[in-house]
Amino acid sequence: MYRWLRPLLFQLDAETAHGLTLYGLDVAWRSELMRFVAAPPVDLPVEAFGIRFPNPVGLAAGLDKNADHLDALGALGFGFIEVGTVTPRPQIGNDRPRLFRLPQHEAIINRMGFNNGGVDALVRNVQASRYRGVLGINIGKNKDTPNEQAVDDYLFCLERVYAHASYITVNISSPNTKGLRDLQEEATLRRFIETLREAQERLGSQQGKRKPMLLKIAPDLSEAELDSIAEVLLAACVDGVICTNTTIDHSAVAGDLHGNETGGLSGRPLRARATEVVRGMRQRLGDRIGIIGVGGILEGGDAAAKLDAGAELVQIYSGLIYRGPELVAECVNEIRRQQEYRDGR
Repeated sequence: MYRWLRPLLFQLDAETAHGLTLYGLDVAWRSELMRFVAAPPVDLPVEAFGIRFPNPVGLAAGLDKNADHLDALGALGFGFIEVGTVTPRPQIGNDRPRLFRLPQHEAIINRMGFNNGGVDALVRNVQASRYRGVLGINIGKNKDTPNEQAVDDYLFCLERVYAHASYITVNISSPNTKGLRDLQEEATLRRFIETLREAQERLGSQQGKRKPMLLKIAPDLSEAELDSIAEVLLAACVDGVICTNTTIDHSAVAGDLHGNETGGLSGRPLRARATEVVRGMRQRLGDRIGIIGVGGILEGGDAAAKLDAGAELVQIYSGLIYRGPELVAECVNEIRRQQEYRDGR
């Protein structure tokens, strides 16, 4: 169905099409028509971060920032869904237009700027949904919160989402909030992570269940910076890392109509670098910390390559814009096919 609708959607402004697509999914879910939208993937259970996932293919944060569409998205066959990024207070994000398609490159540039309704609205939406699958909640800071006080925003969100999440992702790698990536600097990150880890353990003790906490990192880090981040993650015993966020390197799309737009680039041009970061972090972290691979997954083989590089799980977003919901089952089926081939079955 999406194959037929995509040409129409691509005639619209990207953000308008995004909203219409999610509205259409909600209608299909309420009308019990989801079987016409996507075929369910095969079962392919995975254990990671102490959680059992029905399959290793998840939805990346950013598509459903406020958890407004959990039920419909949950019917597409994802092994897990990550919502957010959410901030303590509502914010409108950056000025429109702020989302751009680059079809020739199967890419997207966005400078959304953490537009969301605030953490309390997200929690209400999660509570009201029927979704009972694995849920990640991605947390950030408000635009006007200085970096010196950023940890307070993350603590505020962590405390409010903890009871409702299967795991929590700490996003300090978006390029669309000024200065946010500075939190990845080693000394700053060490203090920041230690504070959040203390809160994580305290909340786990208070609520009787420990929830994993993951850090989402940028693809634009140098090898030395990745070394430092790995050392911090290992020292703090962080549960997992998500590799990667969008990139500020637009060299692959130079000359495109929107290639010079400010914002993070995702989609096919990010594939190789994101996979390289997954492989490098696996070498640095050994088997002590789990990895979710994200970036440039447009077909089943791309997802399998992330796992071959060292990820336990993958997430997709931009690929959905170009391929539609059928991409979920394709990725799961290809991962299973390659696993069976290696096992000699």
